Amino acid sequence: MTTTATSLTGGGEDRVLATAQQIVLSTPKEVRQDMLLIFSSFDNRLSNISNLINGDDSKSSVEEDLDRLEAAEKIILRWDPSNSEEGSCHSSSLLDSMDDVGDYFSAVDDVLRLMNLLSMQPLDSNTEAVMERVENVIQLSMARLEDEFHHVLIRNTIPLDADRIHCSIRRSSLSFACNDGEIGENFESFGEVTDRGSGRFHERGASLGDNVCVDLINPDAIVELKEIADRMMGAGYERECLQVYSAVRRDALDECLAILGVEKLSIEEVQKVEWKSLDEKMKKWIQAVKIAVMVLLTGEKRLFDNIFGELDETKATCLNETAKGCVMQLLNFGEAVAIGKRSPEKLFRILDMYVAMRNVLPKLENIVSDEFVISEANGVLSGLGEAAKGTFTEFEMAVQNETSRKPMQNGEIHPLARYVMNYLRLLVDYGDPLNSLLECHEEDSVGLQNNDGVDDSQLRKMSPLGHRLLFLITTLESNIEEKSRLYEDNAMKSIFLMNNMRYIKVKVQDSELGQVLGDDWVRRRMGLIRQLHTSYLRASWSKALSCLKDEGVGGSSSNASKMALKERFKNFNACFEEIYRIQTAWKVPDEQLREELRISISETVLPAYRSFMGRFGSQLESQRHAGKYIKYTPDDLEKYLLDFFEGSPCVLNNTRRKGT
Repeated sequence: MTTTATSLTGGGEDRVLATAQQIVLSTPKEVRQDMLLIFSSFDNRLSNISNLINGDDSKSSVEEDLDRLEAAEKIILRWDPSNSEEGSCHSSSLLDSMDDVGDYFSAVDDVLRLMNLLSMQPLDSNTEAVMERVENVIQLSMARLEDEFHHVLIRNTIPLDADRIHCSIRRSSLSFACNDGEIGENFESFGEVTDRGSGRFHERGASLGDNVCVDLINPDAIVELKEIADRMMGAGYERECLQVYSAVRRDALDECLAILGVEKLSIEEVQKVEWKSLDEKMKKWIQAVKIAVMVLLTGEKRLFDNIFGELDETKATCLNETAKGCVMQLLNFGEAVAIGKRSPEKLFRILDMYVAMRNVLPKLENIVSDEFVISEANGVLSGLGEAAKGTFTEFEMAVQNETSRKPMQNGEIHPLARYVMNYLRLLVDYGDPLNSLLECHEEDSVGLQNNDGVDDSQLRKMSPLGHRLLFLITTLESNIEEKSRLYEDNAMKSIFLMNNMRYIKVKVQDSELGQVLGDDWVRRRMGLIRQLHTSYLRASWSKALSCLKDEGVGGSSSNASKMALKERFKNFNACFEEIYRIQTAWKVPDEQLREELRISISETVLPAYRSFMGRFGSQLESQRHAGKYIKYTPDDLEKYLLDFFEGSPCVLNNTRRKGT
């Protein structure tokens, strides 16, 4: 705006002259000449004041003022929408031409200067007539400037590029994701929860640093907006200017929320949304809150300051009104979630909302001074905190009260264990907000000491969240122990408990839960798993091993009863085939545990079988149909053990050929 700047330079000089003239006129006549000399010593251009004051000009000051007024009025009327005279330019924007806008601003400045001069002079009939004419011209010019201000704001508003902002956020921060599992839609749907399932997982929103900045208005237009705002405020039209700004920018912020995916929903509408859809809306809200406060409203405050300068009460009210609609729309959704129905799957999203709201609140308080809005924001933050605590308690109660009576057919990991452990692994990441929200329950401490042997000093060192996590895992283990009683087969009961205890231990060890619970807890679980391992071998293989004892076969290998030997081999084969048929159908998902079980079976069964065959096998090898009795070599058994615990039932029907 070169022309505008030039006109303002001239206008600035005129303002100085006018101000100096007002000062001289307001001084007593006896010292007026001295005042003129003082001003002239600063700048010789100020010597012109003496001509105005002493009446040495060829025209009187009133006549000169009228000439200036008529010149300015001509320019201003040319842009008056109601002017139908030839040459009027009301159909276009005066800002389309740099020359036109410079002339117009200069004309407005001249009229404003004249108004200031007249306001300092005694009122008479001539002055009143001129003042009335000046006020009419000012009114026309302010109407035009108000339209131009609105036009510049609308034309230069930059649409929000949500994709670019999200990319900036992703570059400036890391998202947290738990790819290990997923949280089902409700606590009863354990069957839908898998560790490596559909690919859905809970993802926390990324943090938003201070380095994400967007232009809300074309930067080149800010100069034009400030030029107009300065003149409107100088003419006493500050309120009209602020109202135009607030209306346009309020609509722009509403459009930004729509681009960010935030819908205008009532509390009742939010509470009717099904969980899957609500989860998506909550994710969008979390990002929108961060962007709205840290980017949009922060940018809005910066833009407002650039146009209107230092805030006073009137300007602060305008900024509040500009931001209020956007903020209240976000707060209404947060309140709806906070007072909605509580269920465990909502906890992480509620915590994300709580953290997002907590993080932006100080910034919001610096931008918005409206006590009602800030009070509502604090209320929503408090409500989300209460919702998080209540939802956590709902989850604890659900773990304690889950009483499904259907056993896992293959002894595998129970969905309850998968659900709870994946849930707890996610909870650890929320240690900061949860530790500030949760409290330790005295009854939990008693339960832990009685059921888990946890030392009281260890409990005192734990954070509130650590305390509650330990209690939850202990509760889960008790629930799993109760479910193991559904199995009549003690061997399968041991496999079921091993699977679940191992799963819980690994989940703790491979996450921050291990730091919360400590090494002693892990070692205790390893000891329990070893005990279960021994119980499995005893329950599963004792009968088969009893067939390989020397007692009852007639003493030494040379005089052993062939009939008894045939019966022993026959019974062992039957036992092994039955165990094979049943336990190949059992599932041990953990590869290391599965291998450990096979090795322990090999070390327990194969030496006894190899020794028995070495002592007595030769007595039956020469007999007819020996293959009916000695059906398997030790190598055969070792090979068949590889089929155990794969979850695929198999049947052995092997008869050794004679002479093998």
